Amino acid sequence: MILKDKVVIVTGAGPGMGQALCRGAAQEGAKVVVSARSVDAINAVRDDILAQGGEAIAVPCDVSDMGQCRNLAQQALAKWGRIDGLVNSAYFHPDWTPLHQADMDQMVRVMDVNALGGLRMAQCVLPTMIEQKSGSIVNVSTLATRKCNPGEGGYAMAKAALNQMTRQLAGELTGTGIRINTALMGWMDGVPLDGFFASLGKEEGAAFKKQRASEIPIGHIPRDADCAKAVYFLLSDYASEVTGASLDVNGGDWMAP
Repeated sequence: MILKDKVVIVTGAGPGMGQALCRGAAQEGAKVVVSARSVDAINAVRDDILAQGGEAIAVPCDVSDMGQCRNLAQQALAKWGRIDGLVNSAYFHPDWTPLHQADMDQMVRVMDVNALGGLRMAQCVLPTMIEQKSGSIVNVSTLATRKCNPGEGGYAMAKAALNQMTRQLAGELTGTGIRINTALMGWMDGVPLDGFFASLGKEEGAAFKKQRASEIPIGHIPRDADCAKAVYFLLSDYASEVTGASLDVNGGDWMAP
């Protein structure tokens, strides 16, 4: 259990990676603060963790609202008295469209959630971490910031800003005992991707899944629960000497042609 007794906040705990992060962190011994906008979704994850003998609370939060971000941090402190980790997993994905044709209202939203949402949460947990002289923040980013993917320009722009936030804060917080790193995810096998393949039709979806898997150097589309393990590493003391880093967690897809 590499996260035993650590208090970890996870934002964006919706279907897929967010929920996998919460459940896996609990299995690694963390006390998990499960957060997303959907009350029903986070309550279900919390109940599942509790049923498995773990510790968790559910706190609804829209990371575009500073007041809700403050409340999220305060609820963690009220329950357990400290904050050891923050995983910025909340995101908004605008319509798949060429960047030069992107809807500007959606662009404002994607920056507000993906980039500024991460900064809001960091600002809300950092006073506690600075006082503790310890803490780890992991920003969940995307392969799309390394490989241009048609239609994902807006999403990639916002996540690229999150990548820079990692480096900036890691430098600014020199000597505080706080580490900040980025995990860059790619295609992940899980509920959201299953839905995408299903939307293409049974045969076409299966064919595309097989093709996509063959293009990834590791030989398959990584499972979201397995990708989440890299986040636990970055949160844990095993990564005590790692800060300001960007770790590719996408089966080597970042270097594939």
